[in-house]
Amino acid sequence: MRFKLIHVFVTAFLIVAASACQNVGDGVTKNITGRAGEVIVVINEDAWEGNVGSVIRTTLAQEHVALPQDEPIFDLVQVPRESFTTIFKTTRNIVQVRISPSLESYGVTFQENLWASPQSVITIQARNEEDFMNAFEENRNKIISFFLKAERDRLTRNYNRYYERSIYNVLNDQFGLTMHIAPGFQIAQQKKDFIWLRYETPDIAQGIVIYTFPYVSDSAFTADYQLKVRDSILKANVPGPTPGSYMATERRIDPVYNATHHNGNYATEMRGLWRLINDFMGGPYVSLAQLDMENQRVIVAYGYVYAPSKDKRNLLRQVEAMIYTLRLNNQANNDILNRQVTIDD
Repeated sequence: MRFKLIHVFVTAFLIVAASACQNVGDGVTKNITGRAGEVIVVINEDAWEGNVGSVIRTTLAQEHVALPQDEPIFDLVQVPRESFTTIFKTTRNIVQVRISPSLESYGVTFQENLWASPQSVITIQARNEEDFMNAFEENRNKIISFFLKAERDRLTRNYNRYYERSIYNVLNDQFGLTMHIAPGFQIAQQKKDFIWLRYETPDIAQGIVIYTFPYVSDSAFTADYQLKVRDSILKANVPGPTPGSYMATERRIDPVYNATHHNGNYATEMRGLWRLINDFMGGPYVSLAQLDMENQRVIVAYGYVYAPSKDKRNLLRQVEAMIYTLRLNNQANNDILNRQVTIDD
């Protein structure tokens, strides 16, 4: 078992900040349609079956990193231009491809809420196939980033409206932070500087583990150090269903590790697989480690999924969106400290 470690994917949310988005859907009242992770590609049949369609599929349907089985980043649905009517125009994610020598303008445009809300639409116009390939290659990272961010933002928007208030209050009062956790999650275990939240049905389990540890040096943000801390905490606090079993990181496969910022604070994101020691359960995880400079601590939100025989991409994106709602109560003070560090550097 191995991952395709696609650099584009793991750096997507660093790139999207530089993407130019045009909000041109003022007054749009229709709600989006379509399934999570679905992208409609409006393109004629010949182009779809040729090189143009091939590069679109290779990019947008590439293998999602850090999942135990192959799943694409997006599910693509090809729609001929003559069939692109009202029923498709409200889809959440749309790519429009126009290739014609008569086009006066060409390039890639990023639009939001064109026919529905919250919608993301990319239009790629080119006078010939060569121009299309050049434009697509130049904007490949932005295209992936645009749709990935849109998918997360939709989930975050829902969690900001509907969340488990009892958990919100515990995190706010006892951990000095807030997160919007979906309704139905419960506190499985809580200790000082540690809390385990989970949602379980007969078919799936989703969980979020939040813990903190002291920030004593920059080594706290290395992958090796974070894995050691995580596995120590999971072993002590997240048991499996059989005696002597406990959660741990799957070490036979390297995680996908990415340095970033979250709310202006230095942070790292990690993706990979977890497994139970002395048992046979496992699945994907995503974690966010963030520096709370004022309190000299590192806060980690680790989300995982267990869904045997089921697709896990969208389930993982749900817990990912939850952990990215993490906000520090003392963020204003951290903002001042972060600016001072930037000036000193």
